Amino acid sequence: MKALSIALLSLGFATSLSAQTINGIDYSTYGDPANTFEMTHSDILGQRFASEHLTLVDPVTDVPYIALTTSKHSNSKFYQTHPSWTPDGKYIIFRSSRGRNEDTGSRGFAYAMSMETFEITQVTTADWGSNLHLGWKENLAYFFHDQKLKALDLGRLLADSERNSVSPPESYLTTLVTLPEGFRHSGGLGIDAKQNRAYFGGRSEKPGSTLYSADFSTGELTKLLDVPLWANHIQANPYVSGEFMYCWETRGDAPQRMWMVSLSPDGSVTNRAVYPEKPSEWVTHEVYSDADHIVFNVMAHLDRLQENPTGVFSLNLRTNEVTNHGQIGKGGFWHCDRSEDGRWIVADTFDGELYRIDTETGIQTLLTTGHRGISKSPFTSEAHSHHNISPDNKWVLFNSSQLTDSDIMLVPLHPEQAK
Repeated sequence: MKALSIALLSLGFATSLSAQTINGIDYSTYGDPANTFEMTHSDILGQRFASEHLTLVDPVTDVPYIALTTSKHSNSKFYQTHPSWTPDGKYIIFRSSRGRNEDTGSRGFAYAMSMETFEITQVTTADWGSNLHLGWKENLAYFFHDQKLKALDLGRLLADSERNSVSPPESYLTTLVTLPEGFRHSGGLGIDAKQNRAYFGGRSEKPGSTLYSADFSTGELTKLLDVPLWANHIQANPYVSGEFMYCWETRGDAPQRMWMVSLSPDGSVTNRAVYPEKPSEWVTHEVYSDADHIVFNVMAHLDRLQENPTGVFSLNLRTNEVTNHGQIGKGGFWHCDRSEDGRWIVADTFDGELYRIDTETGIQTLLTTGHRGISKSPFTSEAHSHHNISPDNKWVLFNSSQLTDSDIMLVPLHPEQAK
């Protein structure tokens, strides 16, 4: 090898080898390829990826929509019960497998996408996971890690990343609550409307769960009540302090899907079923739409379910008044979200069509199609839409299997205004 090196030097290759010059072009000055989305097994908090967004036009509706992710990785938005936009509206936070590393056991991380440039920034690392609850008011993100509930200073991390001056990961974390040894989560995390406490569940003796609240200022963990079911998909009312919903998780049709907990100033706890179900009803995908209302789906994909009214329903939590906002086809709608002003609902079908429903007129407008291939059932591996209407009521963010197994996309809520 030494002789070969001397021979190369004598032939004038020294400059080419050290400067990476090929055919007169010095490639050593080119940027680090780590900023491209095809890099994998890369875990660097605050690292930035180039935009990969692509604008498409729906062949059925002629509506332009944006594929925010287009890489070979699996990308998904948060569940529709939790915010996907930072409070300032500048970033979408999502999960991606682009940091997956089988050697370390990482299943991927959470990333922030700029709504201005579509650049992507890694915002979790190591074993933090990717299941975050964004703050309602402050640019924070909450998650469980190492048997603790922690807050991530998302605003400072993103600002440091833009300046290329990211600090050690732990410097962005604050421990809020320490959980008891052996604590097992039942699923879901709710952050109170005042952003001063959290609600979550722990698994007790099967099939039961225990529901807790945790105070951010004192670190105190308070047991609220035991329930004889698997409590999952816990979501706090974003508009009213001291209220949260949870569901009876069965991985299918629950005998009574929706439940609500209310905390009184005197410390008393009220737990009640929301929309008492008939045995022939299949309720799913509930979400708060304003301070007093929720929206949910009553499924219609089986013959036995169609003996009752089905479709997208809203319910007034104070009066229990129920409104049916319509259904589509035999299979019916699947997920739903409603604008804060109550005027617009977006619902999807099993084969990946998204519709806008005008709650005043009942008119259904098809926004975009083809996001679940040829699926006619919820029980396939293709993406679940889990869509949300943006805080400014301009966009619908959703999961799609149109390009890969799962990408996140944006379609205008009012495409007629965008043309």
